[in-house]
Amino acid sequence: MRTLTSSTTRRRLAPLLVTFSACAVLSGAMTPAAFADDARSHEWYLDAMQADSMWKVSSGQGVTVAVVDSGVDPSAPELQGQLVPGEDLNDGKAGETEDRTGHGTEMAALIAGTGAGGGIQGLAPRAKILPLRYNVKAPSMDTAPRGIRYAVDHGARIINMSFGIELPGEIPGLREAIDYADRKGVLMFASSGNAGDKDNVITAPASMAGVVAVGAVDKSLTVTKWSNHGSELALAAPGDDIPMRCANGEGYCSSGGTSQATALASASAALVWSAHPGWTGNQVLRALIETAGRPTEGKVPSEYVGYGFVRPRMVLLEHQGDPGAANVYPLPNGPASASSSPAPSKAGQAVSSAPQHGEAEAAAGSGNTTLWVLLGLGAAVVVGGVAAFVVRRRSA
Repeated sequence: MRTLTSSTTRRRLAPLLVTFSACAVLSGAMTPAAFADDARSHEWYLDAMQADSMWKVSSGQGVTVAVVDSGVDPSAPELQGQLVPGEDLNDGKAGETEDRTGHGTEMAALIAGTGAGGGIQGLAPRAKILPLRYNVKAPSMDTAPRGIRYAVDHGARIINMSFGIELPGEIPGLREAIDYADRKGVLMFASSGNAGDKDNVITAPASMAGVVAVGAVDKSLTVTKWSNHGSELALAAPGDDIPMRCANGEGYCSSGGTSQATALASASAALVWSAHPGWTGNQVLRALIETAGRPTEGKVPSEYVGYGFVRPRMVLLEHQGDPGAANVYPLPNGPASASSSPAPSKAGQAVSSAPQHGEAEAAAGSGNTTLWVLLGLGAAVVVGGVAAFVVRRRSA
């Protein structure tokens, strides 16, 4: 049986004075905190990733990101002027800008929202969005493949797929479309899924070679227990307590899921690619892998964080990350259509270099409960003078 999920959970908040906290069903804890009713005060991920500093170098200009989702509403203030013509992948009657669920609009805003009108501020606000609409309630087997091919043929450098299809195997048409995108040098990011504390099956297309599978971390810099994990996972990004407009359009809601993490990973790639327009997709991805926050101990890639937490600022501000060969795919599970090689050799080493700009080198935890990793996003969360991520391992 096939099911398709959007990898997002949303929680209603009060329209004037909101309680913005981790949803119990997602994080397992409720720690309410009152905030003024504006999106920016909730966008912790921008501060954590040092977005203001990065935007002095790159804000995504010149890069188009295709959003294969439920459509994108151009009337959202923060998305006005941000869209290029897209396509309705269903029956063509609705149009790519009709979004009945709001999910696609949310993902587009996280990537390229300008913050206009008090709306969502995206991580790559000068990138363009190519909206590709599918029917989330009745997806057809060829919807995603057609979306990928359309994105490639219409100038997208990055394809964001914040959805997952539970399948016993691969869809032949999807495999061919992914290979086509890889041959054309297009980067694809997909959400790993939100059942890490349940059946924990990384969904397609994230599970497929040639696609970057993304996991989620929460506001406390903890890998969420519901973020799907496994050998396919490549990177992790912020994905919990993310502000989005409530379904009725009144005020903001707290949302969470690997959907949001995927959008921020796509935006991170847009920032790097914009700053280095001569790089190939392989080089952009390799730079993100090389500069990701690494576990101080343990196997890399980790089944919980992949090669680590995406840190575009390390490429943009610290000038780190060797782009390497232009035609070599940087993940070991490379597509058949592209050359592949193991990730950079230093990825398997414990992080032992001196912290930079307030980063802290964390010690590895013992037993099967936690694994501490170096983040270096910035001073988003400081506990006892250090900032770090915690990966909570799922008990047997």
